[in-house]
Amino acid sequence: MDIYQFSFPTTILFGAGAVTRLSGELEKKGIRRPLLVTDAGLARTPVFERVRSLAPGALVFTAVDPNPTEKNVLDGAEFFVQNDCDGLIALGGGSPIDAAKGIRLKVNHSLSLADYDDLIDGGSKITDDLPPLIAVPTTAGTGSEVGRSTVITIAKTNRKTVIFSPYLIPSPAIVDPELTVAMPRHISAGTGMDAYTHNVEAYLSKGFHPICDAIALEGARLASENLPRVMSNGSDIEARGSMMMSSMMGAMAFQKGLGATHSLAHPLSTEFGMHHGTANAVLLPFVLDFNREASGPRLETLARHIGCGDMAERTRELNALCGIAPRLRDHAIPLEALPSLAAKAIQDGCHQLNPRACSEEDLLDLYRQAW
Repeated sequence: MDIYQFSFPTTILFGAGAVTRLSGELEKKGIRRPLLVTDAGLARTPVFERVRSLAPGALVFTAVDPNPTEKNVLDGAEFFVQNDCDGLIALGGGSPIDAAKGIRLKVNHSLSLADYDDLIDGGSKITDDLPPLIAVPTTAGTGSEVGRSTVITIAKTNRKTVIFSPYLIPSPAIVDPELTVAMPRHISAGTGMDAYTHNVEAYLSKGFHPICDAIALEGARLASENLPRVMSNGSDIEARGSMMMSSMMGAMAFQKGLGATHSLAHPLSTEFGMHHGTANAVLLPFVLDFNREASGPRLETLARHIGCGDMAERTRELNALCGIAPRLRDHAIPLEALPSLAAKAIQDGCHQLNPRACSEEDLLDLYRQAW
């Protein structure tokens, strides 16, 4: 019998008002001079001011792109060292949290980021002597606050590169749904569909992980039921909390793997700046139809648990409720770019765990269907 390794070590402080625990957590960890990593837009909001007031000794780093880059990470690590910081706070969505994980790594790991690529088992080069990191998410999408991976665009390849290690996991994650109430509607939509996609793809992905399967089933249900509530009433704290829980559950579940949707979505972000969650939302129905012959029973289980007739149709319904246009052409993706996008998508490792094997021609055909 094969031997499998399972691990869910994240410490999570969850609930309305949880952010007030930040000062105490910094004190517990002996962090007196944290680097507060966020993005420039969030730094102009009351949410930032609230968090900043709880960490008066923090130095602020806002040079984080919507899809974090190698330069963001290297600049942040240099800033950390030059200012004698002793820990990090990541505030925001997946981009600042992923950037903070990369900064945390590069503070005392000398290899290039590309050398830590999961595709070449780069995680084996990561040691446990990283500075402490506390994550405070302000969106409900990537679940990066509980994940063991960071996704950084490497300059040389212009490819989203996954770096994967349990030592990258923040601890604790302070998950407060009050911080998500002010999210713009289109961000709530894109990040919400990202959480939904993570759970769906994780459940369908190849591999043996019943724990992740159970988490993904419930995470998908939470997103399917609560994202419409959030879109109807952005101040619904219960629904916001359920979406944050779905987001975390998706990130826990996708340690099992993801699928072709993510391989297709990643180049759309690096090449055309398309929001990752929105790209997932547009592509997922086509990938679900593509996977039907390989994952029919699991698709039926998902549909039963969520309470819908068909997963692809439910995904299209959610997209419509969120106001997400259904085609890539609606998001300014040019038809002539599809072959080069497929060439990049086949290099992305996520499709390797898709329930149905994908060739480059398959990925190109999926782009064409979605266009």
